[in-house]
Amino acid sequence: MAALTLDIFRASKSFGGLRALDDVSMRVAAGSVHALLGENGAGKSTLVKGLIGYSPLDQGSILLDGRECAIASPRDAHALGVGMVYQHFTVAPGLTVAENLLLARGRLPWNISWKKEHAALARFMDTMPFRVALDRAVGGLSAGEKQKLELLKQLYLQRRLLILDEPTSVLTPQEAQEVLGLVRGLTQRGQLTVLMITHKFHEVMAFADTVTVLRKGKVVGHAAVAQTNENELASWMMGQARVAAAAAPRKSVAPDAPVALALEHLRVASDRGTQAVRDLSLQVQRGEIVGIAGISGNGQKELVEALLGQRRILDGTVKVNGSPYHATREQMLAQKVFSLPEEPLHNACVAGMSVAENMALRDFDRPAMRRGWRVNRAAMQSRAQKLIAAFNVRPPAPESAIDTLSGGNVQRAILARELSEPVNVLVAANPVFGLDFAAVSDIHARIVAARELGTAVLLVSEDLDELLELADRIAVISNGVIVHVTQARDADRAVLGHFMAGREAAAAR
Repeated sequence: MAALTLDIFRASKSFGGLRALDDVSMRVAAGSVHALLGENGAGKSTLVKGLIGYSPLDQGSILLDGRECAIASPRDAHALGVGMVYQHFTVAPGLTVAENLLLARGRLPWNISWKKEHAALARFMDTMPFRVALDRAVGGLSAGEKQKLELLKQLYLQRRLLILDEPTSVLTPQEAQEVLGLVRGLTQRGQLTVLMITHKFHEVMAFADTVTVLRKGKVVGHAAVAQTNENELASWMMGQARVAAAAAPRKSVAPDAPVALALEHLRVASDRGTQAVRDLSLQVQRGEIVGIAGISGNGQKELVEALLGQRRILDGTVKVNGSPYHATREQMLAQKVFSLPEEPLHNACVAGMSVAENMALRDFDRPAMRRGWRVNRAAMQSRAQKLIAAFNVRPPAPESAIDTLSGGNVQRAILARELSEPVNVLVAANPVFGLDFAAVSDIHARIVAARELGTAVLLVSEDLDELLELADRIAVISNGVIVHVTQARDADRAVLGHFMAGREAAAAR
């Protein structure tokens, strides 16, 4: 196989009156890693869907090795040697590695000669710079091994141009380094050309050769990575210089600061009846952000739901400011425990209700919001207008249904509700997942500001960069247990990654 050169010339795409791609031209050199950056809505997904054939372009040309190609469907893209590795795994966990590779071929004979196929797959593996055992069950693979299998599938199908969509979002730091290192090795050998969508600047600087930035459907920047820097990339993305999320400098929390949230020997069940959280103990002091790091599926979701009253606690205690806490609505209001859960449009809002109504969900039944037994809608509207202005919610229309807002503005609206009064404990779970750079910066700054006012923040995130930037302490959860705690300023990515991968891996280090 030989890597393909990709040329995109004046690509455009509209959805009704929205111009999602506007006259985009760019070149991806053969045997290179080319990073594609941009905020949500910048046009990255629209461009990629045009390249892979899911949503063909309205105008423009796509050239592979200098030949213009018509890509009207994924089948056309695959026939031309263009493939894609998605953000989330597309493997069949109940099958072996060999069976997944064969399944990727699509058309299979009704009677498979496994001896012949295994021999062919073994020969294929011998040509690869990395391998995964053919007889391994995919369900037992680590996240890094699954991502390697995704790459192997594309190489097995003889793809020569590969699009990677946030390829490290579910990997530990070590796995991310290894997988991107393997990808870069394939490009340097001339076997593959890679177009990589990512939001992590350090991955661009470490592994990409060139970078293109889109904003509002247009190319606003293009450079060799060696000739640019993170601030310039952020400036292209945002139209302004990058602003550090943590406006206030990180401070040391006094050892004798009051403990606002204490979890002692907590046990919480999973949906399958097993224990998702097992004997978990942790404390968060006032004015402190404690980050929970871990690979998805290690008990984070169940822990957050237990603290928010959405899941029953089997055993153990939760205390807020020294008092027992059972996550009832009355206790949340009395003890000022508020939250920013993952996917707030589904977990913290009533989608069909207005922004003003959603902002009043905490206290619609308080005297200030009532006229006798009726809700005082004038008071609700007036307060919503003040919160919208204070938290920069767009559009500034309290009567709009909250599900018409962008993801970042839904987050701002929920933060406005949760932080509209002094808060003792804030539980935030993946608070900026899927949001653009502007929304991330704004929401991070709000969380830091809450800490500065004395709020104890429990920040659960699968993004280690986010935790290293915001947290004062980082605790790693693995298999429902806290296995490592460190001050964020002393944290080592490699050590965190070992513990995230499991205690056995950490012990073997």
